[in-house]
Amino acid sequence: MKVEEKIINIIDEIRPYLIADGGDLEFVKFENGTVYIKMLGACSNCSLIDVTIKDGIEAMLINEIPEVKNVLQIEN
Repeated sequence: MKVEEKIINIIDEIRPYLIADGGDLEFVKFENGTVYIKMLGACSNCSLIDVTIKDGIEAMLINEIPEVKNVLQIEN
């Protein structure tokens, strides 16, 4: 399985929790160890977005996929 497929599978596991809070998450690309995502809906304006990305999404991806080094948000 490609790294991108693994990333998308994990993101698909996370998405229901974000959707439940009125937000969503879109995978944009994986490049040089960095996962680029776009936060959507309520998540895009949330004051806890950095915590969600670093302590949630990034931590989960790094733990599961050794090739992932960090996660960056692409602004809307």
